[in-house]
Amino acid sequence: MNIILLGPPGAGKGTQAQKLVETRNMVQLSTGDMLRAARTSGTEMGKKVAAIMDAGELVTDEIVIGLIDEQLDGEAGGGFIFDGFPRTLPQADALGALLASKGETLDAVIELQVDDAELVKRIVGRAADAVAAGGTARADDNEESLKVRLMEYYKKTSPLLGYYYAKGELTSVDGLASMDEVEASIVGVLDA
Repeated sequence: MNIILLGPPGAGKGTQAQKLVETRNMVQLSTGDMLRAARTSGTEMGKKVAAIMDAGELVTDEIVIGLIDEQLDGEAGGGFIFDGFPRTLPQADALGALLASKGETLDAVIELQVDDAELVKRIVGRAADAVAAGGTARADDNEESLKVRLMEYYKKTSPLLGYYYAKGELTSVDGLASMDEVEASIVGVLDA
């Protein structure tokens, strides 16, 4: 089963993806992780990624699709979870074409739906809790930084909601419910 988890920064996509990895033997494809791994891999693709990142430029869609293409050829017991990809409509089209070329399908697109004001409270609270517990907060877990990340999400990524809705592939779950409730909602979608 191949799925996409969509939602704004801080909605819990990474947490829920990790639960699916543990409980369903799925493989989480996080573009950030893939780029970091490619950068240090020493492969041709890795050298290309390193040069682009070292120049402070954004990695092209072609490169990201190339990395995903390599991953799809690997072992995926329970299927793939696309986390942080696609982020734009062209990337969604490219992913669809790539899956089709491999005889794979996209089985579900799950949106972790959140209220922005509540999300900001949650993230800022999470940062405060981390500091209170003697740890450190993520550098971008502050209100201003989060608002910038949210704006970026709404400009570029939210059109995917309409795209997948029109294809009949989108299901929304309450991303502000407890972690266990969100997990149960996602499992319900996958088992339907």
